[in-house]
Amino acid sequence: MRDAIHSLKYEHLRPAAGRLGAMLAHAISQLSAEAPAEMLVVPVPLHPSKLAQRSFNQARLLAADAVAALKKTRPGWRLTLASSTVVRQRATESQAGLTPRQRRLNVRGAFVVPDPQAISGRHVLVVDDILTTGATARSVAQVLLRAGAANVWIATLARARQALGYSSHSNQVNARGSQASF
Repeated sequence: MRDAIHSLKYEHLRPAAGRLGAMLAHAISQLSAEAPAEMLVVPVPLHPSKLAQRSFNQARLLAADAVAALKKTRPGWRLTLASSTVVRQRATESQAGLTPRQRRLNVRGAFVVPDPQAISGRHVLVVDDILTTGATARSVAQVLLRAGAANVWIATLARARQALGYSSHSNQVNARGSQASF
């Protein structure tokens, strides 16, 4: 899993997003008993400078491929890819190598919802590639909830294990659905 994510993220192997997105879709589909049928799908945004450097947002690619797969396997779900719902308003340093506290401080105030009316009362599924400490996911969820989202679910492709790489979540999704969770 680690190699596949690194290939996508750092080696620009964009075709890997299709397979990884399908794996993420499988994990998300297991939420069918709990998750609402209608959700906005929001990939964690990159700052424009990072987007220009990388030329793509891996979370957006994963989210788009997961939504496409879920539309085939879960036709009753109404998922809308909403890539501009959250904006990274300031550049942050790479989270790699930072302590949990440093990660939280690094992303504090980094995200904003430019149009709160677009999410008011809506259920939101945030998608990212890796969950390490949860600082980024928590920060994005908090701005969505403050802007009026009914609830926020978090889905990641993998969860990092300290010093051991990534563990796959193809059979499990990292998800939170209640405002109290954040």
